[in-house]
Amino acid sequence: MLDTGQDIRSNWTVDEVEALLRLPLLDLVGRANTIHRTYHDPEDIQKASLLSIKTGSCPEDCAYCPQSAHHREVELTKEKLMDPGHVVSLAKRARDAGAERFCMGAAWRQVRDGEEFDNVLEMVRGVRNLGMEACVTLGMLKPHQAQRLADAGLTAYNHNLDTSPEFYGEIIGTRTYQDRLETLSYCRDEGIDLCCGGIIGMGESLRDRASLLQVLASFDPHPESVPINALIPIKGTPLEQREKVSIFDLVRMVATARITMPATRVRLSAGRSDFSTAEQALCFLAGANSVFYGDVLLTAPNAGTQNDRDMFTVLGAIAED
Repeated sequence: MLDTGQDIRSNWTVDEVEALLRLPLLDLVGRANTIHRTYHDPEDIQKASLLSIKTGSCPEDCAYCPQSAHHREVELTKEKLMDPGHVVSLAKRARDAGAERFCMGAAWRQVRDGEEFDNVLEMVRGVRNLGMEACVTLGMLKPHQAQRLADAGLTAYNHNLDTSPEFYGEIIGTRTYQDRLETLSYCRDEGIDLCCGGIIGMGESLRDRASLLQVLASFDPHPESVPINALIPIKGTPLEQREKVSIFDLVRMVATARITMPATRVRLSAGRSDFSTAEQALCFLAGANSVFYGDVLLTAPNAGTQNDRDMFTVLGAIAED
C-alpha cells in the first residue's frame, strides 16, 4: 500500500453508498481511480487460484449455488474431501503458473471437528510451506476452529455475505446473516484476514447493492479482500433464468467498493469469463486489483489461464509471468 494521508471511514451510510452507485459512470470511475492510485500500485494485480476440495451435497439452500443438495436438477459430479497431498501438489502447480494465493473451498454448512478438518489444516500448512498465501472457505466456524486455522498459518478466511441484509432471505433460508457475521468475527479475533464480498444479478435492487457495500465498509478494519461476483445462472438452480450482469453494473460495484474501502483488495470473481479484456480493463481502471486465476472457479467456468496471461500482457500488469 502506498503512503496516504487520507482517512479510511467505517461510518458510511446506505444513502451515501447508493448516491455513489448512481453517479455518472465516468465521474464514478474517475473518483475510484484516483483513490486506487493513492492506496495501491495500479500495476499490481493479485492472482488467486481457487480449488473445490469437497464438491456437492451441501445442506445449505443458497439459490445461486449448484452445490446445494436442495437443487436436485443440477448436473454436478459430487466428490469427497480430497487428499491433502494431492491438494498441495495442485497448489504447487498453481504457484508455478503464477498464482500468489491458493484458495480451498469445501461444500460444508459448518466445520466439524475430526479427521476431515485435520486434513484441511494439513492442506493449509502445506500451501503455506510453498510460500503461498492460503485461504479457505468451509462454512460456519466455532471460535476454537478459527484458532486452529490461525495456528496452522491460514492467511485469510472467505465467508461472503452474498447480498444485503434486507434481500438475504430471498436467497438463503438455512443460515442467517448473523451466522455469517459471527464466523467473520471469530476469524478477525484470531488475526485471520477476511475475504468477504457478494454477488450481483440475483434480482436485488440498487439499494440492496448499496446496503451490501455499506455493511462491508462498516467493518473496522475493512475486509482485506472483497470479491465482487456476477451471478452465473446455473441450470437447475432457482436463479437459472436470471439475465447476465451488465459490465457497467459490475464496474459500478467495483468502483464503489474501491471508494468506500480504499485499502482493500477488490477481486473480480465469478462471472468474469463473460467479459472481454476491454470490459475487464474498465474494472481494473475502477479499482479492481485481484482476480481468481485458472480455468475453473469451484464448479463454474473461469476466464482461463492463457486468456488471463494474454490480458495481463496487454495491460502491462505486474501479474504477468
